Amino acid sequence: MLQALGLGPAEESIYTALLARPTASAEELAGQSGLGRGETDRVLRELVTRGLVAVAAESGGGAPEPADRASGHRSARYRLTPPSVALAPFLVEQRNALHRAEAAFSMLTEQYRSTAAHPAGSVVEVVVGVEQVAHRFHQLQRGAQEELLVFLTGDPIAVPREDTGMSESSALDRGVDFRVVAARSYLDGPDMAKEVREGITAGLELRLVDSLPLKMVVSDRERAMVPLDMADCGGEPSAIVVHRSGLLTALVHLFEKEWAQARPLYTTATGVHAEKPAEQHPTEGELEVLALLLAGISDRRAASQLGVSIRTVERRTRRLMDLAGADSRLQLGWHAARAGWL
Repeated sequence: MLQALGLGPAEESIYTALLARPTASAEELAGQSGLGRGETDRVLRELVTRGLVAVAAESGGGAPEPADRASGHRSARYRLTPPSVALAPFLVEQRNALHRAEAAFSMLTEQYRSTAAHPAGSVVEVVVGVEQVAHRFHQLQRGAQEELLVFLTGDPIAVPREDTGMSESSALDRGVDFRVVAARSYLDGPDMAKEVREGITAGLELRLVDSLPLKMVVSDRERAMVPLDMADCGGEPSAIVVHRSGLLTALVHLFEKEWAQARPLYTTATGVHAEKPAEQHPTEGELEVLALLLAGISDRRAASQLGVSIRTVERRTRRLMDLAGADSRLQLGWHAARAGWL
């Protein structure tokens, strides 16, 4: 726990051992933590220097301090400095370090984009090999902050289905808007019905088409990944990573076109179906969002009041508009009143 604040394992062991008692000697702490006496003395000196631990003042009327077995002298006793005082500077330093890392990340990313030495390479990046393709795929999914757009078709080659599922769960937990268009053949694999049901329940939006022209993943509309024909790379799995450009815009438009024509998948008590149920009603969470929107509250404030991400509010609003067949939020409010949703 304390290693996140810059303490090593031995330091954390001594620190947590002191939490359980007002004061303790080095010998007592060594026995409780399992560290050697020399290592315990070194760690205590380090903690005292860093202001996390202090030497306890001797009391006038208490019991005598225990004697050190080796020297016969009374050993020093130690106590914790109040954590609210001692650990605050470490927390501030870690926050500052994170901010510096984010600034460096932004600077390097922008520098990479603006590099003029290889203009073609700054738009399209070729990745060859199973490990490299899988690594870049996970980078795209785990780095997404707002939106993931995915085409699923054919059998997985570089990234197993179970690894894909882990990345999907991570993205959904972060509140990423996750939309998938899948070819019908992709859902014929073993256990796919169970995986699809779990994904939709977790917030994945999935639609079905008869066929797709390619596999693809688009992350935050900033970069996309498309597999290449293995015959072009000596039989090894390969892909291109497309950065912000006209080509990326075309891929996004292709996704939106297929998404608009695809059939939504819904979970029911008997399984997963591609046809919309005749009596489809908003969920409780969607009605909560609707009530706040009709009260004139912004998406950001609604997300804060409901304890969800703004992407979740937008996703629920879009589904409400799909259910209502509305093109605007004004039409959504009119339909909600007419249908008696609230």
